[in-house]
Amino acid sequence: MTSVADVIRYLEIMAPAALAEQWDNCGLQVGAMDWPVRRIWVALDPLPEVVSAACRGQVDLLITHHPLIFRPLSRIDTAAPVGRIIADALGAHLAVYSAHTSYDSAPEGLNDVLARRLGITPSRVLAAAGAESPSGSGLGRIGALDRPMTLADLARDVCRRLGLEEARLVGNPRLMAHEAALCSGSGGSLTPDFLASPAQVYITGEIHYHQARDIAAAGRGAIDIGHFGSERIMIGDVAERLAQVLAAEGVQVTACDLEKDVFASVRVG
Repeated sequence: MTSVADVIRYLEIMAPAALAEQWDNCGLQVGAMDWPVRRIWVALDPLPEVVSAACRGQVDLLITHHPLIFRPLSRIDTAAPVGRIIADALGAHLAVYSAHTSYDSAPEGLNDVLARRLGITPSRVLAAAGAESPSGSGLGRIGALDRPMTLADLARDVCRRLGLEEARLVGNPRLMAHEAALCSGSGGSLTPDFLASPAQVYITGEIHYHQARDIAAAGRGAIDIGHFGSERIMIGDVAERLAQVLAAEGVQVTACDLEKDVFASVRVG
């Protein structure tokens, strides 16, 4: 019988735990290593509705990108969202595992998946991991575009490739780009790394106001595709890769399709 520990061994080949950022909480969030696993769901977030549906569906292991527990808990209050999720998961014997920055930084992890989806050929890492980490590991990627295009055309191409309705631009829409940096999720903190690179455009899921000002002042461009838009592609990638290695063991792996972006746009007029 396949156990939670067996699945984690496969996951940590894809996303080595040593690559997680120090502030992060990757790994087993709820459950026990010896619990049996027959059904797995993969989701971006351990949302209450995702966990509830997984419990009803008799799922044994929920794999998410974002951790359920980011900071130590002083108590488990079942009236609070996290406490309720923990109680529901334990009651249904549902284990929850997170592969967050470990998967972001891994070679062939989320940033390489995002680069392929965007038609970018990665040549190097934007913010490399430590010297003892595997080659090609670290946050973000830099690479050549399929063809040179303006910032505005690139934004439209990115939206089409990711199935997004819109993206936010920073800089001159007519700026010509032939090389781009990218980082899934909250990549604004890597703005100095982008500005130190030769890339003309930075594509990421979250840029703050002053970071955007720095990019524009440097004559560069950026495309903010939203946190959800930059990371939801992990669901299909992780589910597909796990399904391939676990098929012979009779474990069913499903990509959860219940999640939607928490942000919505309102147009006036």
